[in-house]
Amino acid sequence: MSTTQEKVVLGKLGAVYGIKGWLKVVAYTDYAEDIFNYSHWLIGRDDSWQEAEVVEWRRHNKGLIAKLAHVDVREKAQLLTGMEIAVLSEQLPELDEGEFYWRDLVGMAVVNKQGYNMGQVKSLMETGSNDVLVVKANHNDAFGKTERLIPFVESQTIEQVDQEQRVITVDWDADF
Repeated sequence: MSTTQEKVVLGKLGAVYGIKGWLKVVAYTDYAEDIFNYSHWLIGRDDSWQEAEVVEWRRHNKGLIAKLAHVDVREKAQLLTGMEIAVLSEQLPELDEGEFYWRDLVGMAVVNKQGYNMGQVKSLMETGSNDVLVVKANHNDAFGKTERLIPFVESQTIEQVDQEQRVITVDWDADF
């Protein structure tokens, strides 16, 4: 597999379930079952990835379990616990105008309406009511901030997302 292709992590393999090689699946997708919409998974960690095929899956209690091809016994499944589940970025569906994958926002500069550079998007988190930008402040931040949490609410706190310039303009006080 080419290492130049970008991988997108969609979940991870959890504990073994039963004796026939089934594994619990922790999905990071909006709807947990959507992780099974992808025909080929890559499983691994760090720079060591291998292809995996899901031959069967189902809901179990409040979670998901899956059976991978060629994993027929508990001992083989135990070797896979904790591995991340990824797909190649070209497998992701195209988004409508004005929609973004979180991964596209990470690393963007965040500038408020007054032009103050607030730092870079380190990650995003889901709070239930709205998503939140986790912004790592610049090391010489004038307000002594190391991190800012800015609600990702378009037309309220998010003024503009310029993907070409990789800048998010926000309506947010620099000292908050």
